[in-house]
Amino acid sequence: MMKKAAFPFAVAILTVSCSPSTNPASTPIKETTGVGSIVRLDPAFDALVPPDAHIEKLAGGFQFTEGPVWRPQEQHLWFSDVMGNVVRQWSPDGKATIAIEHAGQDKEGAPGALIGPNGEIADKDGAVLFCQHGNRRIVRVSKDLQITPLVERFQGKRFNSPNDLVYKYDGSLYFTDPPYGLAKEDDDPAKELRFNGVFRLANGKLQVVIRDLTRPNGIAFSPDQKILYIANSDDKHKVWMRYDVADNGAVTNGRVFFDVTAEKEDGLPDGMKLDSQGNLYCSGPGGVWVFSPDGKHLGTIKPPETPANCNWGDDGKSLYITARTCLYRIKLASTGERTLYQ
Repeated sequence: MMKKAAFPFAVAILTVSCSPSTNPASTPIKETTGVGSIVRLDPAFDALVPPDAHIEKLAGGFQFTEGPVWRPQEQHLWFSDVMGNVVRQWSPDGKATIAIEHAGQDKEGAPGALIGPNGEIADKDGAVLFCQHGNRRIVRVSKDLQITPLVERFQGKRFNSPNDLVYKYDGSLYFTDPPYGLAKEDDDPAKELRFNGVFRLANGKLQVVIRDLTRPNGIAFSPDQKILYIANSDDKHKVWMRYDVADNGAVTNGRVFFDVTAEKEDGLPDGMKLDSQGNLYCSGPGGVWVFSPDGKHLGTIKPPETPANCNWGDDGKSLYITARTCLYRIKLASTGERTLYQ
C-alpha cells in the first residue's frame, strides 16, 4: 500500500483550482474530491486534468491488477489480475466478471506468485494480445476467446516473463521481458535468457532492441513514433528511459527521461500511456506521474493504492488505472494517443 502523505494546507485551499497566481510550481496543491488525491505542480496541468476532475473507484477485491485495455466494440474494459491468474472484465453497469480463467499459466501457482496475465493491447478485428507470465509468452485472444501463441522463444530460449507491449504504426510489436514471473527472478534456475530485454517482432522476425536494462517494464511510443519510452522497475535505479527509433525500427541513444530513485513512496516506474500531444501518464511511486514531452513533472494522480498501469477508454478522455486490488478511473481534458488497432 502507498504511504499517505500529510496534507500541508487547509481543506479550503486544497480545492482551489490551479492558476499562475494561486499555484506557483513551487507550491503543490493537493485536491481530495473523490477517492485519493490529485497533486498539481504546474499550471499546464489544468489543461490535461481539469480542476473538477476526480478519481472514481470502479471495482475492487482483486489480487494484483494490471494491463487495462478498452474494448470499444463491446464497450467494456479488460484488465489482468496477475496473482489471480485471470483476465477480468469491467462493464459500465458496474459489474466486474472473469473473462478468461488460467490466463497466464495453465495451472495454479503458489499463493502470491506472479503467474498470471500482465500487459494487454488491442489487436486486429476485436482481438487482444496479452503477456502471460507463467507460460512465458505472448498470446492472441480472438473475439470468440480462442487463445493462440504469438511468440514464445528467442533463439530457442524461453522468455523470462513478457510484461508489457505496444504496437508501432507499421505493425511491428515491441515488448519488455523482465523476470518477475520467475520465482527467484534473475537467480531462478528456469531462467534461460541471460538478460532482461526489450524485443521487436516484425514480419515474423524477432530481434533484441535493448538488453542493458535491469527491469524493463512499461513501454510506450510518442505520437510521432520517433521516441520509445521504457520504465525501468528497479528499486535501485527507478527511471523512465527515452530512446530514438529509426524508420527501420532500430532503437538507439538511450538516456534517462526522469529519475525517481530518491522517491520514498511505494511503487516503481511501471505501465504508461501518452496523450495525443505527447504528454506522458506514468505509473510510479505513489501515483500516476504526468510529464510534458520535455520531461517536466506537471502533477500526479494519486489513487488510494499504488498504480501499476493505465490506459485510455470510453471516448478517449477517460484514463483507467489498475492499482493493486482495485480499478479506478479519472475523466480528463486530454485525449489519449490512439494505438494501431484502436
